Amino acid sequence: MKKPLQILGIVGSPRRGGNTDILVEETLRGASEAGAITEKVFLPELQIGACRACQSCLNTGRCVQQDDMPALLEKMERSDVWVLGSPVYWSSPSAQFKLFLDRWFGQSRIVRFEGRRTIVTMPMEADNSEEISQIERNLSGMFTTITDYLKMELFAMIFASSVWEAGKIREFPEKLAAAYRAGQQAVQQPLKSS
Repeated sequence: MKKPLQILGIVGSPRRGGNTDILVEETLRGASEAGAITEKVFLPELQIGACRACQSCLNTGRCVQQDDMPALLEKMERSDVWVLGSPVYWSSPSAQFKLFLDRWFGQSRIVRFEGRRTIVTMPMEADNSEEISQIERNLSGMFTTITDYLKMELFAMIFASSVWEAGKIREFPEKLAAAYRAGQQAVQQPLKSS
């Protein structure tokens, strides 16, 4: 009997129950209903320091900082699929999420990034079509660069515009459906590393 996939949702929003949390939860619901075991963590509730660019991780395989990042990296290593969620602030991910991403540097001795399936969800307040297109292009480029460099599989990106108030995303059932579908398909389609 095949072991169920482990799916880890990582929320980079300071608002529990906010739009990012809801999109990540909906993705996890799709994965769970497709047979996966899911877990969710909130970055703002963890102590994660900024990368110091000391390059100790390259020399020793460990970061010099004593914070919550090693425990989170262990959860990531145990998971087959990552659902990464961040609100868009000033056309980029939240500060909490960016700290987390920057700490990926030099961690390939601890976490296997290669072949890792990743779903990204990003709600934003923007409601101007030109601004939305620019933000989506920039963020798609950023995540494509990161996942290509680390040889990961960028499985899906779900952007949701015109959402600011907590829970506003519920007024966009097509975005919730897209998140659910991405979670379901991430479990149903064979992993490239399989």
